[in-house]
Amino acid sequence: MDDNPTTDYLGTRLRHLLDQLEGDVTRTYTDLGLPDFRPRYTPIIRIVDTHGPQSIRQLATTIGITHSAISQTANQMRRDGLVELHPGTDARHRIVHLTDHTRTLLPTLHAEWNATTAAARQLDAELPYPLSQLVELALQAITDKPLHHRIRDHLHTP
Repeated sequence: MDDNPTTDYLGTRLRHLLDQLEGDVTRTYTDLGLPDFRPRYTPIIRIVDTHGPQSIRQLATTIGITHSAISQTANQMRRDGLVELHPGTDARHRIVHLTDHTRTLLPTLHAEWNATTAAARQLDAELPYPLSQLVELALQAITDKPLHHRIRDHLHTP
């Protein structure tokens, strides 16, 4: 091991980066008077606001994360009064609807989303490689060949 943090501690460094980014967005929500709003709510609200009520499955597919993760987030959002969950045509499906309370927050949320997008573009421009593009490329590479397989290719046990 050569103690190069960019490779030896990649997972730790990625978590640190995500914590920094998410923490700053969370602080912005607090500054806007929304101390309980979580950044992970944003994609759900944006999609439902733009495209109307969506099933948990549709949201998971559109956002590109697991059904379970969307379901857990939607349940927390329901407890926070941001969405309502209605049964779909099939009893196993739940449809996410924005509450009236969330609709009143939309102008503030739109302003924050626009500012965050501009800040992310500014960050991308300061880096030798745009972070947003690098993340997409990394996710595709991991989809093509999971890290587990890559590790196994290099693992030599006694």
